[in-house]
Amino acid sequence: MSEYEFTVSLRIRHPTLDPAVLTATLGIEPQHSWRAGQPRRDAAGEGLGGTHHDSYWMARLMAEPELSGAGMSVESVIVQTLTHLRRAQTFLERLSDEGGVAELLVSLYARESFRIELPPDALCLLGRLRLTVALDIHPHPPLAAQPSRPN
Repeated sequence: MSEYEFTVSLRIRHPTLDPAVLTATLGIEPQHSWRAGQPRRDAAGEGLGGTHHDSYWMARLMAEPELSGAGMSVESVIVQTLTHLRRAQTFLERLSDEGGVAELLVSLYARESFRIELPPDALCLLGRLRLTVALDIHPHPPLAAQPSRPN
């Protein structure tokens, strides 16, 4: 099977929840978060006008994209994440009941075909934790199609 690069993030939206509650409950530091009603700002902190309609919290579960290989795969990272989140099952169920959405965002970068297999117990746990899985697939151009660089 060919190699691929990937990242995994956890994203949560909720109508009103304070993102600090998510951080404390999940024990994961977010890269981005805001609370419903807060003023919208750009990356530099400048106001964009208006306020956020809902609360948002996003944490990268990997420092940087990883290359699949011995012991490192999307499947293994998802299973590790589910094991960590299992202790927050009641919280995630309540989040869903209140209109929130939690998702694992998997970004995949590949030049060739590859396969991902999630075992039944991982799929069951995804359901019990009420987690959506979103796959963003980004094809790299084949090596031969990449423009050559001048020396």
